[in-house]
Amino acid sequence: MKRIAWLAAALLVAQSAFAAVQAGDYRQFWLWAGVRAQPEVLRQAQTLYVLQGEISGTGPSAELHIQGINPVRLATPEVWLSWRVQRLDWTPDIVKALARRAALWRHRGSRVAGIQIDFDARSLRLGDYAAFLRQLRQQLPTDCRLGITGLLDWTQTGDVDTLNRLQGVVDEIVVQTYRGRRTEPGYERYLDSLSRLDIPFKIGLVQDGDWDSGWQDRLRRLPAYRGEVIFLLNSRIDTAP
Repeated sequence: MKRIAWLAAALLVAQSAFAAVQAGDYRQFWLWAGVRAQPEVLRQAQTLYVLQGEISGTGPSAELHIQGINPVRLATPEVWLSWRVQRLDWTPDIVKALARRAALWRHRGSRVAGIQIDFDARSLRLGDYAAFLRQLRQQLPTDCRLGITGLLDWTQTGDVDTLNRLQGVVDEIVVQTYRGRRTEPGYERYLDSLSRLDIPFKIGLVQDGDWDSGWQDRLRRLPAYRGEVIFLLNSRIDTAP
């Protein structure tokens, strides 16, 4: 019956109007490399995900490359350190470096909740990714929470049970509705499958991108839903030649 009720409500969403995402209407944000700070937005932030670097490389094992802003004191109540990941063959030194980075941010006065892994795992390889995350959780300090980003098709074509079994390993998933700097065309057709998630999750939106507030209202009725995270962009004025 819950599934039927969800689908019935989802049909009503089609009547809602699409509108550009206004960062000022939200309280959770990503701040990526190369994006200028927006003071009027960041002053109201309750949660901030700050890019710290990339884990990639062409050698025999992954390498860590520092990017983004250096550790500073942020007044934001909750800060997550985000790492863009291309490879999962990490050495123990990478995990130690992530833990040291979190400790340094805390030493500077920021309230760091944990680290976020931004890895585009294929929906059919979620089991392998889950195994990696379990191992990573064991290696991280107990006071460092673990979050991940997620792809739209994970709950539609992937094994949702695998995701839900990450309870106690992963503290949250932020499902991205955009690719690069633009809203993913047809993102709406994936959203009803999010009702299958028991693990806490959020929706990632891109600033000035398309979004239907009807979906937002519906998602907020789900017990596992934790709100929206906005990927901040430079304004067109900032990027004009």
